[in-house]
Amino acid sequence: QVQLVESGGGLVQPGGSLRLSCAASGIRFNLYDLEWYSQVPGKQRELVAALTSLGETNYGDSVKGPGRFTISRDNAKNTGFLQMNGLEPEDTAVYYCAVRFLSVVYWGQGTQVTVSS
Repeated sequence: QVQLVESGGGLVQPGGSLRLSCAASGIRFNLYDLEWYSQVPGKQRELVAALTSLGETNYGDSVKGPGRFTISRDNAKNTGFLQMNGLEPEDTAVYYCAVRFLSVVYWGQGTQVTVSS
Protein backbone atom coordinates (compact mmCIF):
# COMPACT_ATOMS: atom_id res chain seq x y z
CA GLN A 1 0.00 0.00 0.00
CA VAL A 2 1.38 3.35 -1.04
CA GLN A 3 1.30 6.16 1.48
CA LEU A 4 2.51 9.73 1.33
CA VAL A 5 2.30 11.59 4.62
CA GLU A 6 2.94 15.32 4.69
CA SER A 7 3.89 17.25 7.79
CA GLY A 8 5.34 20.59 8.75
CA GLY A 9 2.50 22.91 7.88
CA GLY A 10 1.04 25.44 10.25
CA LEU A 11 0.60 29.11 11.02
CA VAL A 12 3.54 31.41 10.39
CA GLN A 13 3.97 35.16 10.30
CA PRO A 14 4.84 36.97 7.05
CA GLY A 15 8.53 36.65 6.37
CA GLY A 16 8.76 33.40 8.27
CA SER A 17 9.83 29.95 7.17
CA LEU A 18 8.42 26.46 7.14
CA ARG A 19 9.82 23.12 6.08
CA LEU A 20 7.33 20.64 4.73
CA SER A 21 8.10 16.93 4.73
CA CYS A 22 6.63 14.12 2.67
CA ALA A 23 7.29 10.62 3.99
CA ALA A 24 6.71 7.89 1.42
CA SER A 25 6.13 4.19 1.94
CA GLY A 26 5.17 1.32 -0.33
CA ILE A 27 7.19 2.56 -3.31
CA ARG A 28 10.76 2.65 -4.48
CA PHE A 29 10.96 6.34 -3.70
CA ASN A 30 14.25 6.94 -5.51
CA LEU A 31 12.63 6.03 -8.84
CA TYR A 32 9.87 8.61 -8.56
CA ASP A 33 9.84 12.29 -9.37
CA LEU A 34 8.84 14.40 -6.36
CA GLU A 35 6.40 17.28 -6.75
CA TRP A 36 4.81 19.83 -4.44
CA TYR A 37 1.56 21.60 -5.27
CA SER A 38 -0.48 24.29 -3.61
CA GLN A 39 -4.22 24.72 -3.70
CA VAL A 40 -6.53 27.44 -2.46
CA PRO A 41 -10.31 27.04 -2.29
CA GLY A 42 -11.99 27.35 -5.66
CA LYS A 43 -8.80 27.02 -7.67
CA GLN A 44 -6.87 24.21 -9.28
CA ARG A 45 -3.74 22.81 -7.76
CA GLU A 46 -0.65 24.64 -8.92
CA LEU A 47 2.81 23.21 -9.22
CA VAL A 48 5.15 24.78 -6.68
CA ALA A 49 8.27 22.71 -7.25
CA ALA A 50 9.42 19.48 -8.83
CA LEU A 51 12.52 17.37 -8.39
CA THR A 52 13.07 14.48 -10.74
CA SER A 53 14.59 11.15 -9.81
CA LEU A 54 17.67 12.34 -11.68
CA GLY A 55 17.98 15.49 -9.62
CA GLU A 56 16.58 18.09 -12.01
CA THR A 57 14.50 20.85 -10.42
CA ASN A 58 11.70 23.05 -11.67
CA TYR A 59 9.84 25.77 -9.79
CA GLY A 60 6.42 27.23 -10.44
CA ASP A 61 5.71 30.90 -11.05
CA SER A 62 4.29 31.29 -7.54
CA VAL A 63 7.74 30.84 -6.04
CA LYS A 64 8.67 34.36 -7.18
CA GLY A 65 12.41 34.56 -7.02
CA PRO A 66 15.40 32.28 -6.58
CA GLY A 67 15.96 30.68 -3.24
CA ARG A 68 12.61 31.50 -1.72
CA PHE A 69 11.52 27.85 -1.91
CA THR A 70 13.83 24.85 -2.18
CA ILE A 71 12.79 21.31 -2.98
CA SER A 72 14.97 18.43 -1.87
CA ARG A 73 14.83 14.74 -1.09
CA ASP A 74 16.51 12.14 1.04
CA ASN A 75 16.16 8.87 -0.81
CA ALA A 76 17.72 6.91 2.04
CA LYS A 77 14.83 8.05 4.25
CA ASN A 78 12.15 7.95 1.53
CA THR A 79 11.34 11.55 2.32
CA GLY A 80 10.90 14.69 0.30
CA PHE A 81 11.08 18.27 1.55
CA LEU A 82 9.97 21.76 0.63
CA GLN A 83 11.82 24.53 2.43
CA MET A 84 9.82 27.73 2.24
CA ASN A 85 11.40 31.05 3.21
CA GLY A 86 10.12 34.59 3.05
CA LEU A 87 6.53 33.42 3.27
CA GLU A 88 3.81 35.86 2.24
CA PRO A 89 0.07 35.84 2.93
CA GLU A 90 -0.39 34.89 -0.73
CA ASP A 91 1.37 31.58 0.01
CA THR A 92 -1.52 30.52 2.23
CA ALA A 93 -2.82 27.23 0.81
CA VAL A 94 -3.01 23.52 1.29
CA TYR A 95 0.24 22.00 0.11
CA TYR A 96 0.27 18.53 -1.39
CA CYS A 97 3.19 16.32 -2.23
CA ALA A 98 3.01 13.91 -5.12
CA VAL A 99 5.31 11.28 -6.55
CA ARG A 100 5.27 10.41 -10.22
CA PHE A 101 6.68 7.53 -12.22
CA LEU A 102 5.70 7.58 -15.89
CA SER A 103 1.88 7.75 -15.80
CA VAL A 104 1.52 6.69 -12.17
CA VAL A 105 0.96 9.45 -9.62
CA TYR A 106 0.37 9.16 -5.90
CA TRP A 107 -0.82 12.04 -3.71
CA GLY A 108 -0.50 12.90 -0.08
CA GLN A 109 -3.39 14.17 2.01
CA GLY A 110 -2.17 17.75 2.13
CA THR A 111 -0.97 20.05 4.87
CA GLN A 112 -2.32 23.52 5.58
CA VAL A 113 0.04 26.48 5.46
CA THR A 114 -1.34 29.77 6.75
CA VAL A 115 0.71 32.96 6.57
CA SER A 116 -0.79 35.66 8.72
CA SER A 117 0.15 38.19 11.33
